[in-house]
Formats: sequence, structure tokens, C-alpha cells
Amino acid sequence: MSAFFEDIEVGDTLELGEYTFAREDIVRFAEKYDPQAFHLSEEAAAQTHFGRLCASGWHTAAVFMKLWVTRHQALQEEALAAGQTPAKLGPSPGFEDLKWIRPVFVGDTLRYRRVVTGKTESRTRPDWGLVHSDMQAFNQDGTLVFSFKGTVFVERRKG
Repeated sequence: MSAFFEDIEVGDTLELGEYTFAREDIVRFAEKYDPQAFHLSEEAAAQTHFGRLCASGWHTAAVFMKLWVTRHQALQEEALAAGQTPAKLGPSPGFEDLKWIRPVFVGDTLRYRRVVTGKTESRTRPDWGLVHSDMQAFNQDGTLVFSFKGTVFVERRKG
């Protein structure tokens, strides 16, 4: 989204990238941030409703953030290399409707994307607009496993 607010259209989709959840990464994340049994070992997970080791939902969210930032950095670099001035992204005033729809198991590969669902001109920051999006992750079978509604400030074109 190195595009300015005015250039963004409802329905625009941005592919953010993919990530495969390895056993070691799932356990390492869980040990630090979400030490529930079904994230820590196959044996413990086998005794739970999941039946096998699965990633923390917060892990899937952290991967989203990493891919989001990396994709936008790449878009800004591409714009600069083409002699264009990329639009700045501002802060996010928040998100809503976070859902962990299906478990993410060892070896699952998630494909993350953003789909623009609306735009709002900022009343308090005239140089910025708000872009509303559905943030989603699909597993290798194409099943939606993670989603939330996000909003971010995007710079408006000057003049």
C-alpha cells in the first residue's frame, strides 16, 4: 500500500506472503508467549481437544504482522527505485473481530492477505485517510483459518 489514500479502491487485495509453521517455531513461540499444553508438545497436545500440536493463535497474528511490515517495506522500496514518492502508512487505531477459525498444525502453510473493505476521510487529520480491511490467512487447502478487521491511516495526496 505504497499507494496514496486516493488511489486505494474497495476490493483491492494485497498478498502479504506465506509462512510454514514448523514444530520448533511453534514450541519456541509457545514457551515464550503462550505456554498452553497443546502448543508445547505432541504428547500433551494428544490429550487435548486438538489431538496434536498446534500453533498459538497469537503466533499466527505475529506472523501476520511480520509479513505486513515486510511487504510494505518492499512496496516502498519499489516505489523509490521507480522514482516515485511512496505514501506513508500511519498508525492503526485498532482492530476488531479477531478470529482463530481453525487450528494451525505443524507443517501447515498459511497464505496471508489484505482486502480493502472501505475508506474514511479523517476529520481530525486532513492529510490522512483511514483504510479499512479484512486481514485473512488461508491454509494450504484454501481454508480460512485466521481473520480480523483492521484499520490503518494512509497518507493523502498533497494538493
